[in-house]
Amino acid sequence: MGALLSTLSLPIASIFAIPMLSSWSTSLNLVFFSITWTTIAMTYAPLQIEFFAPLVIRLLLYILPATLFLLFDLAIPSLAVELKAQGEYGLPGRVGRKKLSRVVAWSCFNILLGVTIQAAIEYVVTDVLRLRSVLAIKGGAWSMNHLPSPWTMVKNISEGLVLRNVLQYYIHTKLLHSPSNTRLTQWHQTWCHSIRTPFAFTAAYDHPVCYLLHKFLPIYLPAVVFRFHIMAYILLLSIFSLEEVFTHSGYNVFPSTIMLRGMARRTDAHMMSQGKGNFAPVGVLDWAHGTSLGADVMDDVQEEMEKHDVQQRAGKAANNVGGAIDDGVSKLKGRAKRGRGKK
Repeated sequence: MGALLSTLSLPIASIFAIPMLSSWSTSLNLVFFSITWTTIAMTYAPLQIEFFAPLVIRLLLYILPATLFLLFDLAIPSLAVELKAQGEYGLPGRVGRKKLSRVVAWSCFNILLGVTIQAAIEYVVTDVLRLRSVLAIKGGAWSMNHLPSPWTMVKNISEGLVLRNVLQYYIHTKLLHSPSNTRLTQWHQTWCHSIRTPFAFTAAYDHPVCYLLHKFLPIYLPAVVFRFHIMAYILLLSIFSLEEVFTHSGYNVFPSTIMLRGMARRTDAHMMSQGKGNFAPVGVLDWAHGTSLGADVMDDVQEEMEKHDVQQRAGKAANNVGGAIDDGVSKLKGRAKRGRGKK
């Protein structure tokens, strides 16, 4: 499985490294990736790919960074408290050693449970029922090297981003925070909402049934229904894993302030209010349904626009365009006059 691991590291590394690479080295990486992925798709069974690929992504982009964040919070609390949005109240050590161990253990268990269920579904479909793989492994008619077309990648990723947010919102509000106080609601309250301030491992800490409904299903179901290509699913899983780590970290400093800061603030508000609002991290449906707590997604967009002077730059651009048009018209008029004078 060494080839599989090395190939999976490329899309992960590309998230951070490709913008800094020169065009020729990026091209070489893409060629190497194409050749290696073709070899993997021809060598390994779909079951192996669908088990090990999500497992590697979850280990590298959720469990590992969540562990590093937790160690940092516990080892240097005097520094960590300066980065926490809730200050000292946001340190994970406040929950106690026993509770902290429980959160970490169940969070890791839920992550592995999701990966195992995905592999089990693939096993039943391909090995028992002898049907095609749940997710697309080959690239289709567009490509002979088992890679998806650019349009397929864009389409799958767009569908995954939108549908995951929609499913999370309605599952969260209608099932896990149901006014009927169902068994699911009780499990979600006594597990997830027993923690008032989030830290990275709380992203996957919930009763296993609630976790599967709220976190696993919104990612996996759209991929199955629309039969995403496995590479699009891997990229989506990478994005969602990093999003969960950062938005539940409790920090107010992020690698990028675009969206992440607002998503983390909404996560904090949801946890601290014990689920009174902010049912999806992006916040669009909370804004549409009036379930936002504190600043909503429109406030975040406005803040980003003001921070980057979008309106001012747009005004300058419009003025420049208008000035260029006026200059062009003046030049045309001048040329017309000179033409008439010559006649």
